[in-house]
Amino acid sequence: MKKFVFAVAAIAVAPLAWGDDTLPADSMSVNLTDVVVVANRADYKTPVAFSTVTKKQIEKVNDGRDIPFLLDYTPSIVTTSDAGGGIGYSSIRVRGTDGSRINVTANGVPINNPESHNVYWVNMPDLASSLADIQVQRGVGTSTNGAGAFGASINMLTDTPSLTPYATVSGSYGSYNSNKETLRVGTGLMGGHWMADARFSHLGSDGYIDRAWSKLWSYFGQVAYKNENTLLRLLAFGGKEQTYMAWDYASKEQMEEYGRRYNPCGEYIDAEGNVAYYPDQTDNYIQHHFHLLLTQNLSESLTLNAALHYTKDDGYYNQYKTNRTLEEYGLEPFYLDGEKIKKSDLIRLKKNRNGFGGGLFSFAYNQGIVQAQAGGALNNFKGNHFGQVAWVRNYVGNIDPLQEYYRNTGEKLDANVFARANVAVSNSVRAFADLQYRYITYSITGRSDNFDYNTGDMQRLDIHRTYNFFNPKVGVNWQINSANRLFASWSVAHKEPVRDNFTDSDPAHLPHAERLFDYEAGYSYNSSIFSLGANLYFMDYKDQLVATGEISDTGNPISVNVPDSYRAGIELQATLRPCTWFNWNFNTTLSRNRIKNFTEYIYEDEWTNPISFDLGDTPISFSPDVTLFNSFSFLFKGFEANLNSKYVSKQYLNNARNNEQALDAYFVTDLHLGYTFRNILSAKEIRTGFTIYNLFNEKYCSNGYAGAGYYVDGAGEKVIYRYAGFAAQATTNVMATVTLTF
Repeated sequence: MKKFVFAVAAIAVAPLAWGDDTLPADSMSVNLTDVVVVANRADYKTPVAFSTVTKKQIEKVNDGRDIPFLLDYTPSIVTTSDAGGGIGYSSIRVRGTDGSRINVTANGVPINNPESHNVYWVNMPDLASSLADIQVQRGVGTSTNGAGAFGASINMLTDTPSLTPYATVSGSYGSYNSNKETLRVGTGLMGGHWMADARFSHLGSDGYIDRAWSKLWSYFGQVAYKNENTLLRLLAFGGKEQTYMAWDYASKEQMEEYGRRYNPCGEYIDAEGNVAYYPDQTDNYIQHHFHLLLTQNLSESLTLNAALHYTKDDGYYNQYKTNRTLEEYGLEPFYLDGEKIKKSDLIRLKKNRNGFGGGLFSFAYNQGIVQAQAGGALNNFKGNHFGQVAWVRNYVGNIDPLQEYYRNTGEKLDANVFARANVAVSNSVRAFADLQYRYITYSITGRSDNFDYNTGDMQRLDIHRTYNFFNPKVGVNWQINSANRLFASWSVAHKEPVRDNFTDSDPAHLPHAERLFDYEAGYSYNSSIFSLGANLYFMDYKDQLVATGEISDTGNPISVNVPDSYRAGIELQATLRPCTWFNWNFNTTLSRNRIKNFTEYIYEDEWTNPISFDLGDTPISFSPDVTLFNSFSFLFKGFEANLNSKYVSKQYLNNARNNEQALDAYFVTDLHLGYTFRNILSAKEIRTGFTIYNLFNEKYCSNGYAGAGYYVDGAGEKVIYRYAGFAAQATTNVMATVTLTF
């Protein structure tokens, strides 16, 4: 504890990571900039811990990497990439909470998959090129739509229509054949009322990990109508992705034998007994988003925001599976050379087709001492999940070309209403209250992809759940003077279980909802030369779903509600601006993340005879005690240089506090150099950039998995063995970019 206090004190006296750049001059006027339901946005009057990344800041780092990596330098964030280079499947954690607990919206519209609660950023490649800004709220934050924020929320606003015509061409190329090509065009204002914008992008990479290539395409388009008090937009964006799987990761032993870039996905032994790799071990997906957005000024003090939305997605992944039990795929055993074959290699396809649509609205009132919003949303989802067998090695018997072995449907209705007010009780003090009611019905029916040996058939699913959540939030904001601000807040959030919590469970272990009490207090100081911020938080979880080692009666790992767990910490941010050409930015999070009275389960015989181990208070998996970011920025005329460093302390891969199943601490430094030419040839601007990632060649892993079981040793004794896989990240690599604006 003394070390913790000393570290806080030492860092507090050291010299906000992201500045407060404004939008380009050709954006819409301020009263129509927020052209969608943005009631979930925070500002300096809101008692919430948040960071906003502006368009100008996005453009500086947008060289093709996924959005999580563009946010990596905001407080309390840890990112990872399956392919190792930031292009393809990527994910983000905030304060240790994973993507299924981070609410993500675009223009106020929920982006999280309603069943898994995850956002698959690979389905929206290069969306960053069409964003006006991104706000990250840490903690419960403000009331939002879709899956509840259970640790953080990410609110994205897409570009507002441009009043002037433009054309932008950009390209990036770097290590591992990583590349991005983007074309953006806009008509400007036509006929006094109409505007149109479009973007097309292609991205690709061979990946740092073997065969972890990505082929990505994306688009964004919008048509807008405006008059003095109305802005109406119809927009569409989406993408198509094909990636070679890299999510099985490699053990330390495999890395030592085959190298850090080893990828076990798709590996099998061919007919000649040689190691081979299935060339089509790929994930394939198409996703389209459609938004109709209205902002209507009803009076000087009252504004209506409304949206209709629909998301359509369709995709599958293709896997070579070795030595699989045929019965689990609806296939009969067969005889080969007089021997009965019950297991064989096969190729399976897992598919889903989803539709998600709804509407949302809010009224915003701003008059005198009162700022208030009220609104609601109604969203409906239907997801069809099914699997097919495409091929079986040496199979003798009848098999359809694509034999279906499971099919189930998930349906979800999600509705909410909220009311929020921020009232000035004095010249310097504002009181904040935010009340939300959320209603959810969720059902899963059909046959699971899990085989139930108790019934000799695929597991039957007949799940129907209804949830009623009341989520209050209160707080106070004290603007002591122009430089000093204090805030404090208390919030409640609830979260329903995700799809896997049900499908991988059994009737004896059906999960129930989680609850979070979030306590936050913050201070900030701002001057022209120096800025400082400190935020204390305590996130007290009730019935949090965590992995304990327990498995269902169909052999799948399950998450179990644990009574008590918490996350507590301090987030510190500072900026020093001693002159016009130099900035020093810094942020760090020091935290303690624990499950109280944790019990681990290890099974003697696959999924029978569990033995429990009471481990007391244990660290929550993937929750580092320390994250730190430091940046030195130099700006001189058109030249800029940034030296950015990120430190992440040790993380455990499960909740059992085992050092063999942990990610080592790592410290990574990136160097970015850039120069902007203005009014050269026929271009308004030519921006060039060159980045060296992982400058000092740190060999680190940022994600993984872990498990445990028993084996019988040579003396006939049962011994616990623990296994783990690790996601190796790229060593030193480079990326160059050029952007031309006309």
